[in-house]
Amino acid sequence: MAEPIRNKRSDVSTAPTPQNTPATAAPISSRAQQPGVASIKEDDMERAAAASLLAQNPKLVQMIQGRLGSLIGQSSGYIESLPAPVRRRVSGLRAIQKDHAKLEAEFQEEVLQLEKKYFAKFTPLYEKRSAIVNGKVEPTEEEVKRGDEDDEESQEAAEAAGEPSQPTDEASEDVQGIPEFWLSAMKNQVTLAEMITDRDEAALKHLIDIRMEYLDKPGFRLIFEFAENEYFSDKTITKTYFYQNESGYGGDFIYDHAEGYKINWYPGKDLTVRVEAKKQRNKNTKQTRIVKKSVPTESFFNFFSPPKPPTDDADPEDDVASDIEERLELDYQLGEDIKEKLIPRAVDWFTGEALAYEEFDEDDMDGPDFDDDDEDEDDMSEDHDDDEESDEDDESGKPKQEAAECKQS
Repeated sequence: MAEPIRNKRSDVSTAPTPQNTPATAAPISSRAQQPGVASIKEDDMERAAAASLLAQNPKLVQMIQGRLGSLIGQSSGYIESLPAPVRRRVSGLRAIQKDHAKLEAEFQEEVLQLEKKYFAKFTPLYEKRSAIVNGKVEPTEEEVKRGDEDDEESQEAAEAAGEPSQPTDEASEDVQGIPEFWLSAMKNQVTLAEMITDRDEAALKHLIDIRMEYLDKPGFRLIFEFAENEYFSDKTITKTYFYQNESGYGGDFIYDHAEGYKINWYPGKDLTVRVEAKKQRNKNTKQTRIVKKSVPTESFFNFFSPPKPPTDDADPEDDVASDIEERLELDYQLGEDIKEKLIPRAVDWFTGEALAYEEFDEDDMDGPDFDDDDEDEDDMSEDHDDDEESDEDDESGKPKQEAAECKQS
Protein backbone atom coordinates (compact mmCIF):
# COMPACT_ATOMS: atom_id res chain seq x y z
CA MET A 1 0.00 0.00 0.00
CA ALA A 2 1.08 3.52 -0.64
CA GLU A 3 0.59 6.72 1.26
CA PRO A 4 -1.47 9.53 -0.28
CA ILE A 5 0.07 12.76 -1.40
CA ARG A 6 2.11 14.42 1.26
CA ASN A 7 4.00 17.70 1.54
CA LYS A 8 7.29 17.09 -0.24
CA ARG A 9 9.33 19.36 2.05
CA SER A 10 12.37 17.40 3.12
CA ASP A 11 14.45 20.14 4.71
CA VAL A 12 13.41 19.26 8.26
CA SER A 13 16.30 17.34 9.77
CA THR A 14 14.82 16.82 13.23
CA ALA A 15 11.45 15.68 14.40
CA PRO A 16 9.16 18.48 15.61
CA THR A 17 8.97 19.08 19.33
CA PRO A 18 6.08 20.71 21.22
CA GLN A 19 6.20 24.44 20.78
CA ASN A 20 5.13 25.04 24.36
CA THR A 21 8.05 23.06 25.81
CA PRO A 22 10.18 25.40 27.92
CA ALA A 23 13.80 25.96 26.92
CA THR A 24 14.93 25.16 30.47
CA ALA A 25 13.90 22.29 32.67
CA ALA A 26 10.71 23.06 34.56
CA PRO A 27 10.65 22.58 38.33
CA ILE A 28 9.01 19.42 39.63
CA SER A 29 6.70 21.38 41.89
CA SER A 30 5.37 24.88 41.73
CA ARG A 31 3.93 27.22 44.28
CA ALA A 32 1.84 29.04 41.72
CA GLN A 33 -1.50 30.06 43.12
CA GLN A 34 -4.58 28.40 41.62
CA PRO A 35 -6.78 30.84 39.70
CA GLY A 36 -9.76 32.23 41.51
CA VAL A 37 -13.20 33.16 40.19
CA ALA A 38 -12.16 36.72 39.46
CA SER A 39 -9.13 35.69 37.41
CA ILE A 40 -11.22 33.16 35.45
CA LYS A 41 -13.72 35.87 34.52
CA GLU A 42 -10.88 38.13 33.44
CA ASP A 43 -9.45 35.34 31.27
CA ASP A 44 -12.85 34.80 29.62
CA MET A 45 -13.13 38.51 28.88
CA GLU A 46 -9.63 38.56 27.41
CA ARG A 47 -10.44 35.54 25.19
CA ALA A 48 -13.65 37.18 24.00
CA ALA A 49 -11.82 40.40 23.19
CA ALA A 50 -9.11 38.49 21.31
CA ALA A 51 -11.72 36.51 19.37
CA SER A 52 -13.53 39.72 18.43
CA LEU A 53 -10.25 41.30 17.29
CA LEU A 54 -9.38 38.29 15.12
CA ALA A 55 -12.87 38.18 13.64
CA GLN A 56 -12.51 41.78 12.51
CA ASN A 57 -9.03 41.25 11.05
CA PRO A 58 -8.93 38.25 8.69
CA LYS A 59 -5.50 39.34 7.43
CA LEU A 60 -4.18 39.13 10.97
CA VAL A 61 -5.52 35.57 11.24
CA GLN A 62 -3.82 34.66 7.97
CA MET A 63 -0.55 36.16 9.15
CA ILE A 64 -0.71 34.21 12.43
CA GLN A 65 -1.48 30.98 10.61
CA GLY A 66 1.46 31.54 8.29
CA ARG A 67 3.73 32.21 11.23
CA LEU A 68 2.58 29.06 13.03
CA GLY A 69 3.08 27.06 9.84
CA SER A 70 6.67 28.23 9.62
CA LEU A 71 7.31 26.96 13.15
CA ILE A 72 6.43 23.37 12.27
CA GLY A 73 9.51 21.18 12.57
CA GLN A 74 11.49 23.86 14.42
CA SER A 75 13.09 22.86 17.69
CA SER A 76 11.76 24.51 20.84
CA GLY A 77 15.16 24.30 22.44
CA TYR A 78 14.15 21.56 24.86
CA ILE A 79 16.45 18.88 23.41
CA GLU A 80 19.38 21.32 23.38
CA SER A 81 18.75 22.13 27.05
CA LEU A 82 19.13 18.53 28.17
CA PRO A 83 22.32 17.42 29.93
CA ALA A 84 25.00 16.01 27.64
CA PRO A 85 24.57 12.37 28.79
CA VAL A 86 20.83 12.55 28.09
CA ARG A 87 21.40 14.07 24.63
CA ARG A 88 23.86 11.23 23.95
CA ARG A 89 21.19 8.66 24.79
CA VAL A 90 18.68 10.43 22.55
CA SER A 91 21.18 10.20 19.70
CA GLY A 92 21.47 6.49 20.37
CA LEU A 93 17.68 6.14 20.14
CA ARG A 94 17.75 7.97 16.82
CA ALA A 95 20.27 5.45 15.48
CA ILE A 96 18.02 2.60 16.57
CA GLN A 97 15.10 4.34 14.86
CA LYS A 98 17.10 4.53 11.63
CA ASP A 99 17.66 0.78 11.79
CA HIS A 100 13.94 0.35 12.31
CA ALA A 101 13.22 2.53 9.25
CA LYS A 102 15.50 0.34 7.12
CA LEU A 103 13.59 -2.77 8.18
CA GLU A 104 10.29 -1.00 7.44
CA ALA A 105 11.50 -0.21 3.93
CA GLU A 106 12.54 -3.84 3.45
CA PHE A 107 9.15 -4.97 4.72
CA GLN A 108 7.27 -2.77 2.26
CA GLU A 109 9.46 -3.97 -0.60
CA GLU A 110 8.72 -7.60 0.30
CA VAL A 111 5.01 -6.79 0.52
CA LEU A 112 5.19 -5.32 -2.98
CA GLN A 113 6.90 -8.45 -4.30
CA LEU A 114 4.26 -10.59 -2.59
CA GLU A 115 1.51 -8.51 -4.19
CA LYS A 116 3.10 -9.05 -7.60
CA LYS A 117 3.41 -12.79 -6.95
CA TYR A 118 -0.28 -13.18 -6.19
CA PHE A 119 -1.28 -10.77 -8.93
CA ALA A 120 0.25 -13.24 -11.36
CA LYS A 121 -2.05 -15.89 -9.84
CA PHE A 122 -5.07 -13.57 -10.08
CA THR A 123 -4.46 -12.77 -13.74
CA PRO A 124 -5.88 -16.03 -15.19
CA LEU A 125 -9.05 -15.47 -13.14
CA TYR A 126 -9.38 -11.94 -14.51
CA GLU A 127 -8.89 -13.24 -18.04
CA LYS A 128 -11.64 -15.84 -17.59
CA ARG A 129 -13.92 -13.20 -16.09
CA SER A 130 -13.35 -11.01 -19.14
CA ALA A 131 -14.12 -13.91 -21.46
CA ILE A 132 -17.45 -14.59 -19.72
CA VAL A 133 -18.40 -10.90 -19.54
CA ASN A 134 -17.80 -10.48 -23.28
CA GLY A 135 -19.56 -13.67 -24.32
CA LYS A 136 -16.50 -15.58 -25.48
CA VAL A 137 -17.04 -18.51 -23.11
CA GLU A 138 -19.72 -19.74 -20.71
CA PRO A 139 -19.11 -20.59 -17.05
CA THR A 140 -19.03 -24.28 -16.21
CA GLU A 141 -21.91 -25.95 -14.37
CA GLU A 142 -19.66 -26.39 -11.35
CA GLU A 143 -18.84 -22.66 -11.32
CA VAL A 144 -22.51 -21.73 -11.61
CA LYS A 145 -23.40 -24.05 -8.74
CA ARG A 146 -20.68 -22.64 -6.47
CA GLY A 147 -21.71 -19.12 -7.39
CA ASP A 148 -25.35 -19.82 -6.48
CA GLU A 149 -24.55 -21.20 -3.03
CA ASP A 150 -24.55 -17.77 -1.42
CA ASP A 151 -27.74 -16.81 -3.24
CA GLU A 152 -29.92 -19.77 -2.27
CA GLU A 153 -31.74 -17.92 0.52
CA SER A 154 -32.74 -15.04 -1.74
CA GLN A 155 -33.95 -17.48 -4.40
CA GLU A 156 -36.03 -19.39 -1.86
CA ALA A 157 -37.55 -16.15 -0.65
CA ALA A 158 -38.39 -15.17 -4.22
CA GLU A 159 -40.03 -18.54 -4.89
CA ALA A 160 -42.04 -18.28 -1.64
CA ALA A 161 -43.31 -14.90 -2.81
CA GLY A 162 -44.42 -16.43 -6.10
CA GLU A 163 -41.64 -14.83 -8.15
CA PRO A 164 -39.85 -16.89 -10.81
CA SER A 165 -36.35 -17.88 -9.75
CA GLN A 166 -35.07 -17.78 -13.33
CA PRO A 167 -35.86 -15.38 -16.19
CA THR A 168 -38.59 -16.63 -18.50
CA ASP A 169 -37.89 -14.33 -21.44
CA GLU A 170 -36.82 -16.60 -24.30
CA ALA A 171 -35.34 -13.62 -26.17
CA SER A 172 -32.70 -13.37 -23.43
CA GLU A 173 -31.00 -16.42 -24.94
CA ASP A 174 -29.67 -14.17 -27.71
CA VAL A 175 -27.84 -11.87 -25.25
CA GLN A 176 -24.07 -12.26 -25.44
CA GLY A 177 -22.06 -12.09 -22.22
CA ILE A 178 -23.11 -9.54 -19.61
CA PRO A 179 -24.06 -6.23 -21.27
CA GLU A 180 -22.78 -3.04 -19.62
CA PHE A 181 -21.01 -5.05 -16.93
CA TRP A 182 -18.25 -2.53 -16.21
CA LEU A 183 -20.49 0.53 -16.54
CA SER A 184 -22.90 -0.93 -13.98
CA ALA A 185 -20.06 -1.85 -11.64
CA MET A 186 -18.58 1.66 -11.86
CA LYS A 187 -21.95 3.31 -11.21
CA ASN A 188 -22.25 1.33 -7.97
CA GLN A 189 -18.83 2.52 -6.82
CA VAL A 190 -19.61 5.88 -5.21
CA THR A 191 -16.43 7.80 -6.06
CA LEU A 192 -16.61 6.73 -9.69
CA ALA A 193 -20.36 7.22 -10.01
CA GLU A 194 -19.97 10.90 -9.11
CA MET A 195 -17.76 11.38 -12.18
CA ILE A 196 -19.97 9.65 -14.75
CA THR A 197 -22.36 11.92 -16.64
CA ASP A 198 -25.27 10.89 -18.82
CA ARG A 199 -23.19 11.68 -21.90
CA ASP A 200 -20.37 9.47 -20.63
CA GLU A 201 -22.63 6.44 -20.28
CA ALA A 202 -23.13 6.16 -24.03
CA ALA A 203 -19.37 5.70 -24.46
CA LEU A 204 -18.78 3.62 -21.32
CA LYS A 205 -21.30 1.05 -22.56
CA HIS A 206 -18.51 -0.01 -24.93
CA LEU A 207 -16.07 -0.64 -22.04
CA ILE A 208 -15.28 -4.36 -22.16
CA ASP A 209 -12.52 -4.70 -19.56
CA ILE A 210 -10.56 -2.88 -16.86
CA ARG A 211 -7.26 -4.32 -15.75
CA MET A 212 -3.99 -3.17 -14.22
CA GLU A 213 -0.30 -4.02 -14.32
CA TYR A 214 2.64 -3.28 -12.05
CA LEU A 215 5.57 -1.23 -13.32
CA ASP A 216 9.21 -2.22 -13.03
CA LYS A 217 9.63 0.74 -10.69
CA PRO A 218 7.15 1.36 -7.84
CA GLY A 219 3.84 2.18 -9.50
CA PHE A 220 1.02 0.70 -11.54
CA ARG A 221 -0.90 1.24 -14.77
CA LEU A 222 -4.68 1.08 -15.24
CA ILE A 223 -5.86 -0.19 -18.63
CA PHE A 224 -9.37 0.47 -19.94
CA GLU A 225 -10.26 -1.63 -23.00
CA PHE A 226 -13.07 -0.58 -25.32
CA ALA A 227 -14.92 -2.18 -28.17
CA GLU A 228 -15.22 -0.26 -31.43
CA ASN A 229 -17.40 2.81 -30.88
CA GLU A 230 -18.41 6.13 -32.39
CA TYR A 231 -16.56 8.31 -29.88
CA PHE A 232 -12.84 7.54 -30.22
CA SER A 233 -10.55 5.29 -32.19
CA ASP A 234 -8.50 3.99 -29.25
CA LYS A 235 -8.89 0.35 -28.28
CA THR A 236 -7.20 0.90 -24.91
CA ILE A 237 -6.90 4.01 -22.75
CA THR A 238 -4.36 3.99 -19.94
CA LYS A 239 -3.38 5.91 -16.85
CA THR A 240 -0.12 5.35 -14.97
CA TYR A 241 0.60 6.14 -11.32
CA PHE A 242 4.18 6.62 -10.10
CA TYR A 243 5.56 6.57 -6.56
CA GLN A 244 8.54 8.47 -5.24
CA ASN A 245 11.91 6.73 -5.12
CA GLU A 246 12.29 7.31 -1.40
CA SER A 247 9.94 5.64 1.05
CA GLY A 248 7.85 7.66 3.44
CA TYR A 249 7.69 7.62 7.22
CA GLY A 250 6.95 3.99 8.11
CA GLY A 251 8.43 2.62 4.91
CA ASP A 252 5.31 3.14 2.79
CA PHE A 253 5.55 4.17 -0.85
CA ILE A 254 4.56 7.78 -1.44
CA TYR A 255 2.54 8.74 -4.49
CA ASP A 256 4.40 11.13 -6.75
CA HIS A 257 2.41 11.82 -9.92
CA ALA A 258 0.21 10.30 -12.62
CA GLU A 259 0.51 10.29 -16.39
CA GLY A 260 -2.64 10.27 -18.48
CA TYR A 261 -3.49 9.47 -22.08
CA LYS A 262 -4.45 11.68 -25.00
CA ILE A 263 -7.70 10.22 -26.33
CA ASN A 264 -8.17 10.31 -30.10
CA TRP A 265 -11.71 11.61 -30.28
CA TYR A 266 -13.69 11.51 -33.49
CA PRO A 267 -14.73 14.98 -34.75
CA GLY A 268 -17.51 16.42 -32.61
CA LYS A 269 -17.47 13.48 -30.17
CA ASP A 270 -15.15 14.78 -27.44
CA LEU A 271 -17.07 14.24 -24.19
CA THR A 272 -14.70 16.42 -22.16
CA VAL A 273 -15.86 19.61 -23.89
CA ARG A 274 -19.15 21.17 -24.84
CA VAL A 275 -19.86 23.60 -27.64
CA GLU A 276 -21.21 27.04 -26.83
CA ALA A 277 -22.81 29.08 -29.64
CA LYS A 278 -22.88 32.86 -29.44
CA LYS A 279 -24.20 35.54 -31.78
CA GLN A 280 -21.87 38.31 -32.91
CA ARG A 281 -22.98 41.48 -34.73
CA ASN A 282 -20.68 43.33 -37.12
CA LYS A 283 -20.54 47.00 -36.11
CA ASN A 284 -20.25 48.21 -39.71
CA THR A 285 -22.51 45.87 -41.69
CA LYS A 286 -24.88 45.07 -38.77
CA GLN A 287 -24.83 41.47 -39.92
CA THR A 288 -24.85 38.70 -37.33
CA ARG A 289 -23.01 35.43 -37.26
CA ILE A 290 -22.92 32.37 -35.01
CA VAL A 291 -19.58 31.68 -33.31
CA LYS A 292 -19.06 28.27 -31.74
CA LYS A 293 -16.54 27.74 -28.95
CA SER A 294 -15.50 24.55 -27.17
CA VAL A 295 -15.29 24.86 -23.39
CA PRO A 296 -14.24 22.18 -20.83
CA THR A 297 -17.04 20.29 -19.13
CA GLU A 298 -17.27 17.61 -16.49
CA SER A 299 -16.77 14.07 -17.71
CA PHE A 300 -15.40 10.78 -16.46
CA PHE A 301 -12.86 10.92 -19.29
CA ASN A 302 -11.19 13.88 -17.57
CA PHE A 303 -9.75 11.14 -15.38
CA PHE A 304 -7.23 10.49 -18.15
CA SER A 305 -5.95 14.09 -17.96
CA PRO A 306 -4.62 14.22 -14.38
CA PRO A 307 -3.70 17.50 -12.71
CA LYS A 308 -0.04 18.39 -12.55
CA PRO A 309 1.61 18.82 -9.13
CA PRO A 310 2.41 22.41 -8.12
CA THR A 311 5.96 23.62 -8.56
CA ASP A 312 8.39 23.56 -5.65
CA ASP A 313 8.33 27.35 -5.36
CA ALA A 314 4.52 27.48 -5.15
CA ASP A 315 3.11 29.05 -1.99
CA PRO A 316 1.33 26.30 0.00
CA GLU A 317 -1.06 28.95 1.34
CA ASP A 318 -2.09 29.94 -2.18
CA ASP A 319 -5.67 28.98 -3.05
CA VAL A 320 -4.67 27.71 -6.49
CA ALA A 321 -1.93 25.47 -5.07
CA SER A 322 -4.30 24.22 -2.38
CA ASP A 323 -6.93 23.39 -5.00
CA ILE A 324 -4.37 21.46 -7.05
CA GLU A 325 -3.35 19.47 -3.98
CA GLU A 326 -6.99 18.54 -3.34
CA ARG A 327 -7.42 17.46 -6.96
CA LEU A 328 -4.24 15.39 -6.74
CA GLU A 329 -5.55 13.68 -3.59
CA LEU A 330 -8.84 12.90 -5.35
CA ASP A 331 -7.08 11.66 -8.48
CA TYR A 332 -4.81 9.37 -6.47
CA GLN A 333 -7.73 8.00 -4.43
CA LEU A 334 -9.71 7.23 -7.60
CA GLY A 335 -6.79 5.26 -8.98
CA GLU A 336 -6.43 3.33 -5.73
CA ASP A 337 -10.18 2.58 -5.65
CA ILE A 338 -10.04 1.13 -9.15
CA LYS A 339 -6.91 -0.90 -8.36
CA GLU A 340 -7.87 -2.13 -4.88
CA LYS A 341 -11.67 -2.32 -5.04
CA LEU A 342 -13.17 -2.31 -8.52
CA ILE A 343 -10.84 -4.66 -10.39
CA PRO A 344 -10.51 -7.41 -7.74
CA ARG A 345 -14.26 -7.51 -6.90
CA ALA A 346 -15.93 -6.34 -10.08
CA VAL A 347 -18.87 -8.77 -9.88
CA ASP A 348 -19.66 -7.63 -6.32
CA TRP A 349 -19.84 -4.04 -7.56
CA PHE A 350 -21.97 -5.13 -10.52
CA THR A 351 -24.50 -6.83 -8.22
CA GLY A 352 -24.21 -4.10 -5.57
CA GLU A 353 -23.15 -6.56 -2.87
CA ALA A 354 -19.90 -4.67 -2.32
CA LEU A 355 -21.86 -1.67 -1.03
CA ALA A 356 -22.61 -3.61 2.15
CA TYR A 357 -18.91 -3.51 3.00
CA GLU A 358 -18.24 0.05 1.92
CA GLU A 359 -17.61 2.65 4.61
CA PHE A 360 -19.29 5.99 4.02
CA ASP A 361 -18.17 9.26 5.48
CA GLU A 362 -20.78 10.82 7.76
CA ASP A 363 -20.25 14.15 5.99
CA ASP A 364 -21.22 12.50 2.71
CA MET A 365 -24.44 11.22 4.26
CA ASP A 366 -25.43 14.77 5.23
CA GLY A 367 -25.50 15.96 1.63
CA PRO A 368 -28.56 17.08 -0.34
CA ASP A 369 -29.21 13.56 -1.61
CA PHE A 370 -29.70 12.16 1.88
CA ASP A 371 -32.63 13.10 4.12
CA ASP A 372 -33.33 12.04 7.68
CA ASP A 373 -36.26 9.66 7.79
CA ASP A 374 -37.58 10.90 11.14
CA GLU A 375 -41.37 10.81 11.33
CA ASP A 376 -42.40 13.37 13.92
CA GLU A 377 -45.99 13.62 15.05
CA ASP A 378 -46.15 17.21 13.82
CA ASP A 379 -45.09 16.16 10.32
CA MET A 380 -47.66 13.34 10.23
CA SER A 381 -50.58 15.37 11.56
CA GLU A 382 -53.58 16.11 9.36
CA ASP A 383 -53.26 19.84 10.00
CA HIS A 384 -50.03 20.00 8.02
CA ASP A 385 -50.31 22.44 5.12
CA ASP A 386 -49.88 20.39 1.91
CA ASP A 387 -49.41 23.49 -0.25
CA GLU A 388 -46.48 24.73 1.81
CA GLU A 389 -44.89 21.28 1.75
CA SER A 390 -45.14 21.18 -2.04
CA ASP A 391 -43.51 24.58 -2.40
CA GLU A 392 -40.62 23.60 -0.16
CA ASP A 393 -40.06 20.39 -2.08
CA ASP A 394 -39.90 22.29 -5.35
CA GLU A 395 -37.34 24.74 -3.99
CA SER A 396 -35.00 22.66 -1.90
CA GLY A 397 -36.19 19.09 -1.53
CA LYS A 398 -35.83 18.01 -5.15
CA PRO A 399 -32.81 15.74 -5.52
CA LYS A 400 -30.17 16.85 -7.92
CA GLN A 401 -30.18 14.90 -11.17
CA GLU A 402 -26.86 16.13 -12.48
CA ALA A 403 -23.68 14.27 -11.64
CA ALA A 404 -21.45 15.82 -9.00
CA GLU A 405 -18.70 17.99 -10.38
CA CYS A 406 -15.36 16.29 -10.62
CA LYS A 407 -12.39 18.52 -9.96
CA GLN A 408 -10.37 17.37 -12.90
CA SER A 409 -8.82 19.43 -15.62
